[in-house]
Amino acid sequence: MSKFAVGKDAYGISDRSGFRYRLRNMRQEWNGLLVGKDEWEPKHPQLEVVRHSPDPEALRNPRPDPRKEPDVQVLLLMNPFRSGNAGSSVITVFEPSHGRSTSNIVIFRKTQPFDGFTKTVLEQATGYTITVVDANSYTITVAGETATIGGQQGGGGNVTAEKSTATPASTFDETSVTLDATSKTFDEA
Repeated sequence: MSKFAVGKDAYGISDRSGFRYRLRNMRQEWNGLLVGKDEWEPKHPQLEVVRHSPDPEALRNPRPDPRKEPDVQVLLLMNPFRSGNAGSSVITVFEPSHGRSTSNIVIFRKTQPFDGFTKTVLEQATGYTITVVDANSYTITVAGETATIGGQQGGGGNVTAEKSTATPASTFDETSVTLDATSKTFDEA
């Protein structure tokens, strides 16, 4: 088996600069080059290959969020209202793909008066109960004001509509109520 010489007085030539150094004072870099102590550089951290594991995508035992997201205001088309005949208090509202149902309550904001209907009436705080005509329109009935000309488009360019969180008042029919003697409450049949 062969042995290497001690080389305590040996010299080596730097692979980087070509200068002569004592072999015992030379260091080997990460890339295999033998260089002097003053030329030695550590490996840059960006050259290190870092393996990242993939991010988990699924949750263990997920539960749906029981909260309901609030309804948002929808910007309607330019002049979304059309009045009915002269003297009518019915207004047709055009809202493409509205997805609303008959008896939903809708509140309008940022309207402009048209055909005898004032901004105050159109922006009623309690909103209007709607009757769906088709997938793109529904009607509302305004109290206290009627169309002067009839068949007019209007309402402005920034009208928004939002579903009201209030539910329509339920009717109470005293003929269909019974007294539950055990819990002492009234039950509607």
